[in-house]
Amino acid sequence: MTEKFLKAKHWQIFMVTFGLPFLIQIIMMLMTIIGNDPTIIINGFSVIMILFVGGFLAWFWSIGVGLQIKVPNDVKMKVKKFKVFLVIPLVYMLFISISMGSIFNEAFENGLAPKPGIIGSIVGIIVPLHFFSMFCIFYCLYFVAKTFKTVELQREVSFSDFAGEFFMIWFFPIGIWIVQPKVNKMIEEQK
Repeated sequence: MTEKFLKAKHWQIFMVTFGLPFLIQIIMMLMTIIGNDPTIIINGFSVIMILFVGGFLAWFWSIGVGLQIKVPNDVKMKVKKFKVFLVIPLVYMLFISISMGSIFNEAFENGLAPKPGIIGSIVGIIVPLHFFSMFCIFYCLYFVAKTFKTVELQREVSFSDFAGEFFMIWFFPIGIWIVQPKVNKMIEEQK
C-alpha cells in the first residue's frame, strides 16, 4: 500500500481524498432531497470522513515510513513515535464518526433530542481527544515534511529548511500538486 501511494500521481491522490468524498456528498444530497430522509446525510458523513482521513493519513504514512530507506544513515528519525501519532487521529475519527452517527440516527428515529447527560459526557470526552488528535496531526505534518526534505537534501534539516513543505502538506488540496510529483521523482531515482 505504501508503494502505491508513493508511486501514485498527484491527481490520483487528490481524487481519492477529495473527488470521491465530494461525489458521495452530491449523491447523498440528491438522495436526501428526493427521499426526504436526513439520516442519509448523517450516515454518509461518516463514510466521507473515513475516506478523507483514511486517504490523507495513508499518504502521510507512505511518505513518513516509505521514504525512510532514502534517509541518510547519520540522520535519526523517530519513526515509532510518528506511527503511534498517526494511528491516534485515525482511531479518533472512526470513534467520532461511529458514535456521532449512532447518536444522531437514534435522535432522528425516536424523534427525541439526545439527553443532556449523554451530550455532556460526549463533549467531555471528545474535546480533549480532539485537541490531542490535532496535536498528533500537527506532529505528523512536521514529521512528513521533515522526512521529505531530509531525503531531498540528504542531510539533517531544521524547521526553516522544510517550513515550505510543512505548510504545503498542511494545506493539502494545494500542496499535493507540488509535493507528490517530487515524491514520485524520488521514488523513480531509487530504481
